[in-house]
Amino acid sequence: MAQSNIEVSVRGVMPTANGCAVFLGNPDKTFVIYVDHAVGNAIQMTLDGVRKDRPLTHELIGQIFMGLEIELNHVLINHVDEGTFFARILLQMENELGTKIVEIDARPSDSMVLALQSKRPIYVAPEVFDRVDDMTEILERVLRQREEESSGEG
Repeated sequence: MAQSNIEVSVRGVMPTANGCAVFLGNPDKTFVIYVDHAVGNAIQMTLDGVRKDRPLTHELIGQIFMGLEIELNHVLINHVDEGTFFARILLQMENELGTKIVEIDARPSDSMVLALQSKRPIYVAPEVFDRVDDMTEILERVLRQREEESSGEG
């Protein structure tokens, strides 16, 4: 029997020299996907509940989904190849003919923003989760350091 997909959440977004590191994980393991600054900022703004005066691209896509009565069911990070991650967005639409599920190939970074905006789950395929390095200690160390720096400023 195939192992089922593993639900993860965004545990942190950290700026890097070339973009942002997005830490995804669960209590068992945390891993990193590197994204460009714009998407990293969109992920962080979504996590923080920040709304812009005008919709960003990801917000526009979410509004289009709402207008067409399409629901983002979930996101699946389904493959990794030499540090490049791949994802699928699963959309669901219901009409008088029944339920239609559409699976779309997408970048994990864009997929994460849409899932966070829609408050929908992000899953990782077990074979991807097994292959990625556990970055839990690094995330915890960075978060501790940030906390110490912010408490030292007060």
